[in-house]
Amino acid sequence: MISTLKRESISTCADWALLYRVMGTPYPGRWTFKHHPWSKEMHNCTADLIVGQKSAQMGYTEVGLNKAFYFIDVLKVSVLYTLPTQKPDATDFSSDRFDAALEASTHLRRLFSDVSNTGHKRAGGVNLYIRGSRSRSQMKSVPAGLLIQDELDEFDQDNVELAEERKSGQLVQQTIKISTPTMENFGINKEYKASSQEHFMFPCPHCSRITELVFPECLVITADEHQDEQILDSHYICKECGTKLEHETKPEWLGKGFWEVTHAGRLSRGFHVNQLYSMTIAPYQIAQKYLKSLTDLTVEQEFWNSKLGLPHVVKGAQVTEADIEDCTKGYKKFDRFSEPQIVTMGVDVGTFFHYEIVQWFVKDASLIDINASTVAKVLTQGKVKEPLELDELMRRFRVVFCVIDGNPERRVASNFASRFYGHVKLCFYVNGVSGRELRSTQDEKINTVSVDRTSWMDVSLGRFRKGSILLPYDADREYKDHIKVPARIYKQDMNGNPIGRYVNGGNDDHYAHARTYSEIALALVGNVNGNQDVEEI
Repeated sequence: MISTLKRESISTCADWALLYRVMGTPYPGRWTFKHHPWSKEMHNCTADLIVGQKSAQMGYTEVGLNKAFYFIDVLKVSVLYTLPTQKPDATDFSSDRFDAALEASTHLRRLFSDVSNTGHKRAGGVNLYIRGSRSRSQMKSVPAGLLIQDELDEFDQDNVELAEERKSGQLVQQTIKISTPTMENFGINKEYKASSQEHFMFPCPHCSRITELVFPECLVITADEHQDEQILDSHYICKECGTKLEHETKPEWLGKGFWEVTHAGRLSRGFHVNQLYSMTIAPYQIAQKYLKSLTDLTVEQEFWNSKLGLPHVVKGAQVTEADIEDCTKGYKKFDRFSEPQIVTMGVDVGTFFHYEIVQWFVKDASLIDINASTVAKVLTQGKVKEPLELDELMRRFRVVFCVIDGNPERRVASNFASRFYGHVKLCFYVNGVSGRELRSTQDEKINTVSVDRTSWMDVSLGRFRKGSILLPYDADREYKDHIKVPARIYKQDMNGNPIGRYVNGGNDDHYAHARTYSEIALALVGNVNGNQDVEEI
């Protein structure tokens, strides 16, 4: 009878979590909002779209899990929980988060009848699907009323909308998007900017004024070096009155907190909180990370994204308008070219074929690396609608080698390459290729090359910062805008080693890739011709 009464008293997701969820470290026992008070409103939010722009380890994923369990247990609605990749993200989540939750809770163990499949958990007539975002096939034919997209910025962005369609036809529908941000107007930050943009506020225990914890105003750093023992004295202050806020007493004053809406009247609700609010991370740890960020680009990126939950691009990670102006010279685009020099072309494939045609000059013959030893002079750039127009460009500019995007129109690209066999390769960006390695395949019909995207974009876009590329003064505005789009985002891998990748923030960057393919074409010319002087090719 008591169990039935408890069941009937559940009216919100927060009620469900308090009654049935059991946690492990660092706060073992029944679920409580004491250590994550900002998460209660997210549990109970009924908006069609909930957006969580977060710093790391702030309990947002647990919100997603509790919402999933509540929808399955109480509302009898199937759930699709998506993560960036199937392996390791989705599989690790299934074992580390889902299985751990079941082991700790008798109620959850009884709820799920079949948990053997890492990607599909059955609870009577409803289901929990755990999927990676990379595979479109894994998200098709998966009906679900609740969609959770965890670490949205790491997703294959082309598949984000596909996942949304999984809710079609469901009577109960809700989407939860959570992630640490990367760059402005991309992924979670784009969603957050379109939402209510709520901040977690609280009354200062000293001056009683409503305030929030923000960097740098609320963090007093007491050392200049991150290894100086005086850094342990770093602490938080109220930005209204300047009084010290004791880290150990956070549950008391944050427990009185509430979400303040900055953009009313919007359909989606967005919640942002940073690690200054964390009960487990001490002020000196935030201070240490900040001091490290001043001399390490990877740490700088992680500090702003993972510690503060804010979008950030480190200096020098994008080509600027000033870089482009410095490389713009006093010549016009060429209509044709017939000099006996090395000329390459790069083509990015989409609705249009965006191309860049480059003439190469040796600046330092002592260097073995052909890309490092040359200056690129952009003869022309543009876009065409039909692939046969590329044929005319190959002939008119006497292109020695061309690299064309292998996707998404592989058949069209293959046909073009076959018409200029030995002078054209299809390019594929792949994982597992190190540095600027060119992994080529060749048969009677087609040539392909697989490369590491980041390494080659470093070279192609790096020319603008180094001044080793020349642009005509009448280069298209679109070309310049595309070149400025890609931003190199720095992260650490599982072993703490720095890694980088380029993101485009959802903006067009076709010419940036045409630029990169033209750069790869130069390296392929060098490979084909061995030690032949570049000026003799």
